[in-house]
This record gives sequence, C-alpha cells and structure tokens, in this order.
Amino acid sequence: MKEQMLVAGAVVAALVSGPLVAQENAAAQANNPLANTTALNFQNLYTGELTGSDRDANQFFLRYAKPFSALGGNWLMRATLPVNTFPDAGGGDTTGIGDFNVFAAYLFDTGNPAISFGIGPQLTMPTATDDMLGTEKWSAGFANVLFNAANPKFQWGYLLTWQASFAGNDDRTDVNAGAFQPFAFYQLGQGWYLRSAGIWTYDFKTDSYSVPIGLGLGKVMQTDLATVNAFIEPQYSIATKGDGQPEWGVFAGLNFQF
Repeated sequence: MKEQMLVAGAVVAALVSGPLVAQENAAAQANNPLANTTALNFQNLYTGELTGSDRDANQFFLRYAKPFSALGGNWLMRATLPVNTFPDAGGGDTTGIGDFNVFAAYLFDTGNPAISFGIGPQLTMPTATDDMLGTEKWSAGFANVLFNAANPKFQWGYLLTWQASFAGNDDRTDVNAGAFQPFAFYQLGQGWYLRSAGIWTYDFKTDSYSVPIGLGLGKVMQTDLATVNAFIEPQYSIATKGDGQPEWGVFAGLNFQF
C-alpha cells in the first residue's frame, strides 16, 4: 500500500477575441500541466479510510514546474517534494518528508496550439526522513501527459507514469508501479469550474490497485502577480485490491502560474 501511495504522489497558447474569452482561456489553461508557464503548487491529498483498516493517511505536495529548452526542443520539468503522514503498526502516525520525484517531458508540436502532448524520463530519489515514509529505493521510468483544450468549455487529458527501482536498500521491496490520472474540467464561467482528477494506481509486484473517481469544484482568479487556481475534490474508490488502498479521500490545492 505505502509504495503505491508513494509512487502516485511521485505532473498552450489560445486565440482570444475579447475580455470574456480571454478569461475563459485563462481558466482553461490554469489546469494544463504542460502550460508554458512557471508554476508553484501547494496540494494535499487526505485519505479518510484505508482498506483493511480504519486508519487514515495524508500527503502534502510541494510542486514546481518550469518550461525550458534543450536538445533543440521545448521541455517542461516538474518536481515534487511530499510531506507524508502514514499510520504506524503500533497505532500512531509518522510524519516527515517523503521521496523526491522529478520528470522532464519533451513537448511535441501537435499542429494545434490547444492540444499539448509530452513524454520524457522521470526519477524518484530516496529522500524520506523515515523508512516508513519512503521506499528507500532509487527508481526511474517515464511520464506521459496529454491536455486537450480545443473546447473552451470542456478540457480533458491524462498523466501516465511508470517507474521501477534500480538501486537502494536491498532489504526493501523493489518498486515496479504505474499511475494513470485521467482528468476532466468543465468551465462554469467567471473562473469557476467542475473537475475530476483521481489518480489510479497499480502495483506490478503485488497486483494491488485502486481506482478513485472524484468530483470537485475550482476557481481560477487572475491577479497582478499570478494566475491563482484553488480547488477541492472529494474522491471515492470504485475498485480496490489489497490492503491499505484508499477507500475515500479529499484532494485540494492552491496553484500559482507566473
């Protein structure tokens, strides 16, 4: 369970024709993980109940994204540092820094400025401050992102990641896990939108998995310094296998694009 939660925690220009359309485009692009802007995100995933127990857990994510140019193309780097709170076997909780994850996605020219597609390598480093809070493994794999904002009212896409361990503590379980995050956003107007962005996880070592579905509400606000995106999204798992999978939770965040 813990390895799956840790891995899951391990990521466009548009035509405008007036102030209202510009506001709608800004609201749509505020959720684009491949937007050509620097982003700083503060996000939190609270798990209210884990399968096989009545315990809860929490993960706070500090995320930073930055576009850059290299090897003759455009890329986007996203780095994530989690602060995890996981239940102990003795009945208490352990809180501290988890494993640091970073990926770099090469941005392909799709021929449509409203459709973004990127793929590239990812790396997870064993930076956890307690062995309960990380895998104690170095892991590598890939990240693939699609975001379609061709429709100003409805945007959709996904983030697909996979990684496997290649070094680290030999006494710890090897990592071989994937995560798929389908996301959809429906613009309500004046910066408000509906959202669904649950992260589906699968552990190839144990065949355990979770499939959470969410429905939440967000608000995009334009300030002089940044585009601010605040949201909250309750989630419920429609399918799970294995102990320690999330039964339900709440995903919330405050994102800034500069």
